[in-house]
Amino acid sequence: MKRTPLNVSIRRADGSDWPELWPIIREIAAAGETFPYDRDLNEQQARELWIETPPGRTVVAVDQGQRIVGSAKMGRNRGGPGSHVATASFMVAEHARGRGVGRALGQYALSWAREEGFLAMQFNAVVEVNSAAVRLWKDLGFSVVGTVPEAFDHPTDGLVGLHVMHRYVNAAD
Repeated sequence: MKRTPLNVSIRRADGSDWPELWPIIREIAAAGETFPYDRDLNEQQARELWIETPPGRTVVAVDQGQRIVGSAKMGRNRGGPGSHVATASFMVAEHARGRGVGRALGQYALSWAREEGFLAMQFNAVVEVNSAAVRLWKDLGFSVVGTVPEAFDHPTDGLVGLHVMHRYVNAAD
């Protein structure tokens, strides 16, 4: 059954968004299926991990009712000689998954990276059994450039790999 797409807008996150954003992050971290965060991540740790400072950026996706349905954070993958490659992370509320929110956030992150002058974007830890994410990132032009075997302890699938995914930001979308 195909889910009805959500019409979302994406904007920079601000301090007033945290009370609505924290439950999404808490739920995803506690599930332990897609992020290498501690499953008992507390609110202060989550805020420090998720809210980027400039030149990085944290954004929220809001539906037409102005509810936060997802978020992304983006910035440099590494400093110094690696500072020309961006990275990003994405979280989507459970009720909004499969409805285009992740795609909208991914497209936004790629546009941001292009505008900021990055050459490429790299995801360092895409859980290989997260088939929806792997499929989406491939659809947006990313390739798996390597997989770290058994680097993620999935709560139901056990030890699985983490993909490193990459694409040039000026590649055709």
